[in-house]
Amino acid sequence: MTNPPSSPVILQILPTLNQGGVERGTLEMADAITQAGAKAVVVSAGGRLVPALERLGATHIMLPTCGSKNPLIIMRNARHLARIIQEHQVSLVHARSRAPAWVARLACRRTDTPFVTTWHGVHANSFPGKKRYNAVLAAGDRVIAISRHIGQRLAEEYHVGPDRLRVIPRGADIRQFSPEAVSGQRVHTLSEAWALPPDTPVILMPGRLTEWKGQRFLLDALARLKKQTSTLPWYCVFAGSCPAKSSYGQELATYAETLGLAEQVRFAGHCQDMPAALALSTAVVIPSLRPEPFGRVVVEAQAMCRPVIVTSHGAALETVQHGMTGLSVPPGDTEALADALSAVLHATPEGRLAMGQAARAMVLEHYTTLTMQTATLAVYDDILGTCLAEQFALHVAEAQWQAEAEKNAFPLLHPTAVAG
Repeated sequence: MTNPPSSPVILQILPTLNQGGVERGTLEMADAITQAGAKAVVVSAGGRLVPALERLGATHIMLPTCGSKNPLIIMRNARHLARIIQEHQVSLVHARSRAPAWVARLACRRTDTPFVTTWHGVHANSFPGKKRYNAVLAAGDRVIAISRHIGQRLAEEYHVGPDRLRVIPRGADIRQFSPEAVSGQRVHTLSEAWALPPDTPVILMPGRLTEWKGQRFLLDALARLKKQTSTLPWYCVFAGSCPAKSSYGQELATYAETLGLAEQVRFAGHCQDMPAALALSTAVVIPSLRPEPFGRVVVEAQAMCRPVIVTSHGAALETVQHGMTGLSVPPGDTEALADALSAVLHATPEGRLAMGQAARAMVLEHYTTLTMQTATLAVYDDILGTCLAEQFALHVAEAQWQAEAEKNAFPLLHPTAVAG
């Protein structure tokens, strides 16, 4: 663009604003956009995160059928979105899910608006026509992959070249996911809510209760662990909700009872305080049976200095260095998972802390929310010719300066002086 907008309007579109990685990423980018001096607009069918979005200074616009896969509804939504683009003078549209991406692509063509996509999910090509449906997420002017694993897939299966492909991993909010940020009272409250005895090792598995996440795999490993370490007490908490109308949660509870694990296993449902849950844990397990596109909870656990155990495929191969920042086991290998759990539980506190500290250092270097926000703003800048990433960095530096100045009795050099 020869005349970049002085205050661009960035519109993100996704199905709903309920809990999830896509939703959290949307809020994180809305926050960065507003902090960079631009206007953030989000289009979705609504959800419980709308008030949090609006508190960040973003505008939410309801599109009740935003996630519909019906071609006729997609075309109708595209006409609606085109009007929104024109009325709000939108500079760029960022789509984060397939059905909304089809809507956005049609609307952007109609209005000649730049179109950016992020590939968040697994999105397997499991039946004829699925690849074509998925391909819209590879059709952006810039295509963001949330890991090198996804980037390689986009390059090989969808022929996204380096001119359009940008690998931007998700990140942990290191202010929230920090051992120093979690009080003992928060940990104690959660421990009581989950009926966990004090001073007993806790194995935590965060994640939705779905078959491919590996809850049954972990239960099998726990049964083996119980036989191997009959004198070592431990409890395991499954922190995650079950999809509506699914019986999988009850099936898991029945299976745990069949394995003789009912007394040591807790199905806690959705957890509102994940930093405290991670602080409470001795080991965090993410035993996914299919490759994770990224696995944000892995880096959040590492940011909390907790040893993680993952399955050795997908993006986990990028975020976990076996034996250094965590442990990895083959998917579905019950014996290997039980042995890894035993190794962590039998390790000295100093050994677990050393692994946790190495993991946090890796997160601080490569996988923070701030890094993700800055890199995504740079993608917008690349298309629009703006300086959002630079303005965001200056805003962050000024906020950090103010926080430090409040803690010190002497004046500090303002970041604008350094920049100048």
